[in-house]
Amino acid sequence: MKPAASISLDLDNLWSYLKTQGAPGWESFPSYLDMVVPRILDSLDRCGQRITFFIVGQDATIESNRAALKKIAEAGHEIANHSFMHEPWLHLYSREQLHEEIGGAENAIAAVTGKTTRGFRGPGFSTSPLVREVLAERGYAYDATIFPSALGPVSRLFFFLNSKLSTEEKAQRKGLYGKFSDAFGTLRPFAWENGLIELPVTTMPLLRLPMHTTYLMFLAQQSEFLAKLYWNTAVTLCRVRGVAPSLLLHPTDFLDVQDVPEMSFFPGMNVPVARKIALVEHTIRSLQRHWQPGTMSVHADTFAAAKTMPARLSTQTA
Repeated sequence: MKPAASISLDLDNLWSYLKTQGAPGWESFPSYLDMVVPRILDSLDRCGQRITFFIVGQDATIESNRAALKKIAEAGHEIANHSFMHEPWLHLYSREQLHEEIGGAENAIAAVTGKTTRGFRGPGFSTSPLVREVLAERGYAYDATIFPSALGPVSRLFFFLNSKLSTEEKAQRKGLYGKFSDAFGTLRPFAWENGLIELPVTTMPLLRLPMHTTYLMFLAQQSEFLAKLYWNTAVTLCRVRGVAPSLLLHPTDFLDVQDVPEMSFFPGMNVPVARKIALVEHTIRSLQRHWQPGTMSVHADTFAAAKTMPARLSTQTA
């Protein structure tokens, strides 16, 4: 039997990218969900794959988004929580603010999809011991925020240099994409002291470089061959090191600049959408050859059922 792995998609909407970028117009909550969700679902159907969608609560409160969100649940995919307002500085929130933010998203998502969320990922990989405490208090089974990569701070610097953020806004976002020390964290699932299971976003073993599809799209701008070689190298290293991947997708992997001109600042948007979708499907099928990829819940439950859980880490560990 193949080892369990997982695939997830952070359903970040157009407004959330504009907000994080500091671009005007996000306050009206512009959306591309009605365009991109059918593409994503069609692609997953072609691969015969069910995944976890991390949904932003604010999107579930807008009538024009609801049909797309319902389709995700109706297609049998897992629904998880990606916060209410997609602010990548949850580490600055108080306990009360976190309960309001996470609980507000839970309620909004459940009202549209009929699903209770048992998994969470912080926007921009934003987390803290307090965030994990609140998740445990609210009965969450797993968190999927840890991003063990050495390139997180480099990506943040690139993002800041190409953004329209003020000095104050950059200070708010200083935790975006994590810190250098995150690169030394484990790539395997583990349990925090409070019982919350952590499913790190998989990065390349040994080198700790990103292997999520958005990074592949960045490489595909230069060469599709290079992008596939990079991915195949990451898969080989995962197999050698015994790491069952947790692959992260984004809506931008299914969109190009012709679809969303406002996103021209985002890496990989100049790659034609047909090529992007083909590359996503290449990564999914390569996972299916070596692992049994499924939802994050299945991955977490498989880990929880195993008798060889690693030593529990303190909730105070970064």
